[in-house]
Amino acid sequence: MPSKPSSTLESFANPAPERDYLIHIEVPEFTCLCPLTGQPDFATIVIDYIPDRRNLELKALKLYMWSYRDQGVFHEAVTNRLLDEMVAATAPRFMRITAKWYVRGGIFTTVVAEHRKSGWKPAPRVELDPFPSERSTRG
Repeated sequence: MPSKPSSTLESFANPAPERDYLIHIEVPEFTCLCPLTGQPDFATIVIDYIPDRRNLELKALKLYMWSYRDQGVFHEAVTNRLLDEMVAATAPRFMRITAKWYVRGGIFTTVVAEHRKSGWKPAPRVELDPFPSERSTRG
């Protein structure tokens, strides 16, 4: 049976809830319709999140993203709706949705929306030296 769009987001138990780790997802074929003209809008949606107890299930996410194809919605509204619905489905420690809209009328638009769980503080960022052996041989 072929797949069809679905507005249902599914999740599964986080296999490592004791640690903060980043999940990075890119959806390069997101489409919806301009609510004013009815013309298609195209975007790459980037999802970065640190799960708490639940993770997004990717096949359900694909079908969920597909469900927007025939919806008329402004860029800002859909970006915030994506965040709200994904947060409702997973209750993450942190989530950022970045919607990079392709050019329309000579204008590129990027919309970024974030959620932080109350009381959650990220660990300090670790910067690694990509060339440590070269540095030790320089005089």
